[in-house]
Amino acid sequence: MAGLERKVHQPIHPDVLPKLDPEFAAFWNATDAYNTPLELRPWDPACRHGPHVLGGSEPLQVGEVEDIDLGKFNVRVFTPEGTAPEQGWPVFIYFHGGGWTLGNITTNNAFATNVCKRANCVVVSVNYRLAPEDPYPAAVEDAVEALQWVYREGKARLNADLSRLAVGGSSSGSNLAAILAHKAVQFEPPIPLISQLLVVPVIDNTASPTGVPYKSWAENANTVQLTPAFMLWFRDNYLPNVADRAAWESSPIYAPEASFRKLPKACVQVMELDILRDEGIAYAEKLKDHGVEAEVILYKTAPHPILSMDGYERQFNIGRLTDVCA
Repeated sequence: MAGLERKVHQPIHPDVLPKLDPEFAAFWNATDAYNTPLELRPWDPACRHGPHVLGGSEPLQVGEVEDIDLGKFNVRVFTPEGTAPEQGWPVFIYFHGGGWTLGNITTNNAFATNVCKRANCVVVSVNYRLAPEDPYPAAVEDAVEALQWVYREGKARLNADLSRLAVGGSSSGSNLAAILAHKAVQFEPPIPLISQLLVVPVIDNTASPTGVPYKSWAENANTVQLTPAFMLWFRDNYLPNVADRAAWESSPIYAPEASFRKLPKACVQVMELDILRDEGIAYAEKLKDHGVEAEVILYKTAPHPILSMDGYERQFNIGRLTDVCA
């Protein structure tokens, strides 16, 4: 009806507004601000049908896209245009974000095609099982199976160069990628990885809104998109058993020390206004303490989802795409 104003359910808090990238703030106020937070709605799996982060770009043209069924889940394989290198394509195994609850096979098509085209590598995007229907450890099991499938079948099926195999993910997907890197070095024999790309990773599922031990949870308590309440909602869905939250297979910062020493180099990307910022930095520091090369990229004025908004946030690049399989 004419004259009725839409209700703002998620206004930008006055404490955050002066710190926030103005272009992001304008986009948020025009779109997400009117949405009721998911944690305040009755659960409906239909919420997975649309993008859980708005503002993404369109997928790029690549040589081939194929969906492959692996039983309990499937993967989408993106192959570059042109002729593969003599030893085969490098491979990047990628896990989408969404708090282990949201997302689907199409969630990160744009990101996957960007990596495929710019890094000239095969990207295997994993459509792992989701909570609350399939809570922990289902997603971890799927991550392990995806890696083992690539390592077992990749040469014949994907024309893969298995000496150039990397893993990565965003948010909860970075959590799975970090865990998988530890799993890979623990296999007998180990599966060699050359790098890991951890974008806004969930590293410690025992983290608290009190800001102990990660100050960013308290400093960014009033941030947009991934608020403490939203993160705890994801955690409750994925890890309903409280004892599981301190297990290293849900919180990789607690992985065995011997495992840390064998990990591949890492690029950790964190956002200044993200509650997860400090746990990502802490993880990178722990990698360095164990002799692992770890680069931290901090995006100023940015909240949690900004790298998924590359169709709108032009001033933020989407990371070290040319280096993921280098």
